[in-house]
Amino acid sequence: MPPGPQQKKRSLILAGGGLKVAFQAGVLQVWLDEAGLKFDHVDGASGGVFNLAMYCQGMDGRTMADNWRKTDPAQGISFNFPNPGQLAFARSMFTLDAYRSHVFPTWGLNFQKIAASTVDATFNVYNFSKHELEVLPPSKITEDMLCACVSLPMWFPPVELGGSTYIDPVYVTDANLEEALRRGADEIWVIWTVSRQGKWNDGFVANYFQIIETSANGNFNRLRHRIEENNATQAAGGVGEFGRHVELKILAAEVSMHYLINLSPDRLIEAVNSGVQQARSWCTAQGIKFTPGPDSTVAAPTATPTSLEFTEQMKGFVTKGESDYQKGYATGKKAPTDAMVRLTIHIDNVDRFVTDPQHHATATGVFASSAFGGTRPVQDASFNLFVDLNDPTRKAMYYRVWFTDDQGQELTLLGFKDVKDDPGNDTWEDTTTLYTRILTGHVSADADTAALTIASGIIKIQMLDFLQQMTTFRVEGGPIANRITALARFGRLFLGKLWDVYGQQVLPFGPI
Repeated sequence: MPPGPQQKKRSLILAGGGLKVAFQAGVLQVWLDEAGLKFDHVDGASGGVFNLAMYCQGMDGRTMADNWRKTDPAQGISFNFPNPGQLAFARSMFTLDAYRSHVFPTWGLNFQKIAASTVDATFNVYNFSKHELEVLPPSKITEDMLCACVSLPMWFPPVELGGSTYIDPVYVTDANLEEALRRGADEIWVIWTVSRQGKWNDGFVANYFQIIETSANGNFNRLRHRIEENNATQAAGGVGEFGRHVELKILAAEVSMHYLINLSPDRLIEAVNSGVQQARSWCTAQGIKFTPGPDSTVAAPTATPTSLEFTEQMKGFVTKGESDYQKGYATGKKAPTDAMVRLTIHIDNVDRFVTDPQHHATATGVFASSAFGGTRPVQDASFNLFVDLNDPTRKAMYYRVWFTDDQGQELTLLGFKDVKDDPGNDTWEDTTTLYTRILTGHVSADADTAALTIASGIIKIQMLDFLQQMTTFRVEGGPIANRITALARFGRLFLGKLWDVYGQQVLPFGPI
């Protein structure tokens, strides 16, 4: 029997990204467990070594993801200021002592098991004394060396081992594609969370991480271009630099969280869950079969589920036969064909809502317009709060409302609020203006583009209605302390997402 086709050698690259690698763990939940992907070699750099250590210990993707879901980022903070007078000459602003004493035990890291791993894995660290990148197998990974792999200068102190000074390798590599190529990889799968937006912000902290983005993306793109040139040469009948076709598979994301400055467990969980959602979408687009697992069972900060509801009212104008929002509003105002929607937003489980990247809730209420037969009861409705639009600095709120007109025709109000930082003080306008279309039929999300638009316009929250809205918040379920916590978490979510959009010059992402 003739031999079958040679199996391709596959490398997994767990690139760095600080706390953003929580997203990476969500991807691993899907790739390793739900899709059952196998890798011949795994490489980690900077923050990616945390997930690599768990992988080498034998944890499955779900366990890695749940480890991040149960991590309180505040428990990883330990300062390294000897006294205020020495601040300018401090060895670092923080240490990794709290990671050693709190976070690593939470993750269940066992360095004896990691060192004994038979996984073909490589950990990257920079030897500052020799000015060389060192690529280490699991047998060389101790707690000290793992800390050395993530000891980002200024933020964490270098680690002294064996007479050498070690630091995070990010300035040399944040994804060691060359090691995968050297080991003969035919496929290189990369999970990338370092921002590729290319938006420059002023300020020392922003500059520091933009320098890292420059180095990480620059080095990665240089290797990517070499692989592309190799493949083009191969396709033309030549040998190419690597002597074989190399397929590069990249799942990259703009993760809505700062690399290091984050105090919110909810935002960390949201990053993991976003990794799960985006990995499933990515696998579907790539034609990779997977079987979704159950929702996470990690205990949330509030043990007893709590619900929250509030009522908002928006008023404006719509025009039948118009598809342009502004024209629909202006024409409807002259007619006038007024429109009003009053919705009570129901969040059944605050724990789930604040950590769901889609921040989905249901709603009940009424829609009223003289163009559609007066006041009509809402038959079904959904609401999404501050969803990222492939850009963490821009959010959207979505409304989908099913009702019928006075003739019994099924209709859908489809609305969105576009929350972005335009010149001037536009926070109020962005968060209160709903661009509205009326579609024929009760339209589901996957059928929006095929549905017929029969009216459009704009409706807004008026100031008096907003003040009234603030009195409608109700929280139910569990003891009073749980309800207060749930309301606070909703408030932190709301303010934190606003920070992402309007507070970028202070810090790119809300730290709470």
